[in-house]
Amino acid sequence: MIQMKICMLFEQQEIQNPTQMLTMMVSPGPVQPRTRINIHRNCEMAHNDLVRDYFAPNCTYPSHMFWRRFCMRRELFLRIKDDLGATDTYFQRLSDCTRRLGLSAIQKMTAALRILAYGGPMDSLDEYIKIGESTAKVAFNKLCENTLVLYKDQYLRTPTMNDTMHLMEENAARGFPGMIGSLDCMHWEWRGCPSAWKGQYLGHTRSAVIILEAVASYDLWIWHAFFGMAGSHNDITVLRHSHIFNDFIRGCTPNVPFIVNGSVYHTPYYLANGIYP
Repeated sequence: MIQMKICMLFEQQEIQNPTQMLTMMVSPGPVQPRTRINIHRNCEMAHNDLVRDYFAPNCTYPSHMFWRRFCMRRELFLRIKDDLGATDTYFQRLSDCTRRLGLSAIQKMTAALRILAYGGPMDSLDEYIKIGESTAKVAFNKLCENTLVLYKDQYLRTPTMNDTMHLMEENAARGFPGMIGSLDCMHWEWRGCPSAWKGQYLGHTRSAVIILEAVASYDLWIWHAFFGMAGSHNDITVLRHSHIFNDFIRGCTPNVPFIVNGSVYHTPYYLANGIYP
């Protein structure tokens, strides 16, 4: 095809010499100018609407609706916002070169938390919060990174011996002497599971899921999490792969005697549902 085209150009006398022919073959075509679409988002109006709906003294939506949509209390949300603002300037509201204010920390946190809680697309809140897809992705990553930096030492850790003793005292006061925590598995749907892996991740709900094993205390402190097992496993097989009993094997659990049905026991236990032996 190329040889025929070259011969036709020679016959039409459009090419005078081989050098001109090579120049025409390797020279790029006309460069088309690329234009970037600039969407003007009224961030200031979106911030005011968000504050009026959820954060003003006489806000539109009450506290129970805030809890349902943000998966936390308003006071906790504001505490995290203040901690993030003191740690990273990304969560401080700054102005650009035209002195126009950008997105506020409330807008960035709301977008990141909604994506984290409900698993929607990155641009799902663009119409309400006025945050683009790329900005929402950055806010999501920044929230996760700074959360680890801020709260890792306090919350993302295993209980110390004093913590374990306190947990057992609280559980004994609630009618469960010797209980160290409540154990259960949760099945999270994996919508983006590759087709080649779907068979091993197919759970009892007939959809691809990933299993999370967690232990929670009375105040909802999740101090143990084992995540990533395929949905084809059940709670027993997940328990066999988990490291939850490592402290028991090493003998690091507290020796606190307690009585159940007239028998004395010295090893703490986990509260679980009927599937566990």
